[in-house]
Amino acid sequence: MKYTTFGNDIDEGSHDQIAAACDLPIARAGALMPDAHLGYGLPIGGVLATENAVIPYGVGVDIACRMRLTLVATDSADVESWLEVPGLQSVSLANALREGTRFGIGCNWAGEEHDHEVLESPVWGMTDHLKELKDTAWRQLGTSGSGNHFVEWGVVHASQELAEAFGITVGKYIALLSHSGSRGPGAKTCNKYTKHAKWQNPAGELSWLDMDTDLGREYWAAMQLMGEFAAANHECIHKKVLKLAGLESCGVIENHHNFAWKEDGLIVHRKGATPAQKGVSGIIPGSMASPAYIVVGKGNEASLNSASHGAGRRMSRKQCKKTLDWDEARADLNEKGIWLLDAGLDEMMGAYKNIDAVMSHQRDLVDTIGEFHPKIVLMCGDGSRPED
Repeated sequence: MKYTTFGNDIDEGSHDQIAAACDLPIARAGALMPDAHLGYGLPIGGVLATENAVIPYGVGVDIACRMRLTLVATDSADVESWLEVPGLQSVSLANALREGTRFGIGCNWAGEEHDHEVLESPVWGMTDHLKELKDTAWRQLGTSGSGNHFVEWGVVHASQELAEAFGITVGKYIALLSHSGSRGPGAKTCNKYTKHAKWQNPAGELSWLDMDTDLGREYWAAMQLMGEFAAANHECIHKKVLKLAGLESCGVIENHHNFAWKEDGLIVHRKGATPAQKGVSGIIPGSMASPAYIVVGKGNEASLNSASHGAGRRMSRKQCKKTLDWDEARADLNEKGIWLLDAGLDEMMGAYKNIDAVMSHQRDLVDTIGEFHPKIVLMCGDGSRPED
């Protein structure tokens, strides 16, 4: 089965992976987004529609990894003055990031846990597996994990369309942007059901579960719960960071990009791809030194109503550590007026494709209605592998 490709800066390995996925007997349609790069099973930026089957690794280890952007209401006429470095406001905002979430594999609040209604979901009691994960979820709620996950303050340039959607005026706003997912519970859920899939329908990391089996229905329910948990995770992060900064929200945009949806009788897997149905809003980030774009989907069927989930890596993490230089990276960030609080060298700007080039290849997929320009950035700085 053929698949549709958007963009031209895509490695051969990603093409091989999506082609292999499209050859599965359950596959019905496929697409490759312009940020695509090599993954496990499906490439990151791969979209696959299947019939009556779900591929746990087609969703990914970090189930429901997602974006959340909160626009902030301020009475300042010049919002960028809040983010000048050094300055009283910028130091306060930086401290709010440091104290408002935690980074690293296995990170948790260790006695400072958050409460959220997601922990009351009856689905946690559906299986012994989920019962065991509930305590981990409670401890990790409001944490950010590792790898390419981040929280950052920046400035949003709101267009007329974005302003109308939020009931605000056209102009600049301070905003909080985060990227993370379902943490340890999501990873353990993916790994557990991938093992079952390899027994049921063996195809390596593309092994699938039939939706008319107990295991398929179990995974689907667990995946939905991980989606709710990931959304709650972001909600807790934003609530705490805003409270610490003494600021209030005037609107939120958010979206999953590692998930599967039932659409038109098929199961659509978006592994590092943003839903882009007609009229649906989302966020496509670049690197820490380039804009994130607030978009509205056009509903392009050739892309399976999808768009990229970011700029996409152009260097492996190992290659980054061999070729990138900390002094050069920090000098570039300083020149751009970006305050980096912490990150790994493998997350510097040179690790990623040019976001504007990526966006140029998806003009038929999304319209841009706003831009987020990062100013204060916090990521995991321990060099650990990402959980997605």
